[in-house]
Amino acid sequence: MPPAPDGGAPPTNGAVTPASSAARAPRPGTIRQGDRDKALRPLTLDRRRHAFEAGLAAYERGDFFEAHEELEPAWMGTDDLAERALHQGLIKVAAGYVHLVRGNPRGLVRNLEGARVHLAAAGPAAAAWGVAVAALLAAVDARLADPARAADQPAPAIRRTRVP
Repeated sequence: MPPAPDGGAPPTNGAVTPASSAARAPRPGTIRQGDRDKALRPLTLDRRRHAFEAGLAAYERGDFFEAHEELEPAWMGTDDLAERALHQGLIKVAAGYVHLVRGNPRGLVRNLEGARVHLAAAGPAAAAWGVAVAALLAAVDARLADPARAADQPAPAIRRTRVP
């Protein structure tokens, strides 16, 4: 195959690829969240709230796997990016503690790092869903400040500002 006109290597399969994957439309049944397509399974607000409350109740009981599972429909059920960020951040906090329970402290740290990114992007959704995100971010940051000791600290509380 001849070299590309710009002197670079030609595509190996002959396909033209877009300059940026963010420029393309998401696949059906997905929504573009950041630089990736994520599942979108629309749910009513009432069903998302039910999933959200069930997830927070499981987290409070220390059942982190169940919290992760319960929160997923709330995350996948909306196309509001701030709301998705809130739910995904909470899912990642819970998933981090699933890793810790299974003996994987590095998994805890990696998930807390991801949770931090999502929670910081939650913006007005945090207030609308009644989650004290600033306090949760401070707790996550405290654990990330000393990753070697993060596993020795209890899971951060998810404080509520109100129940929506």
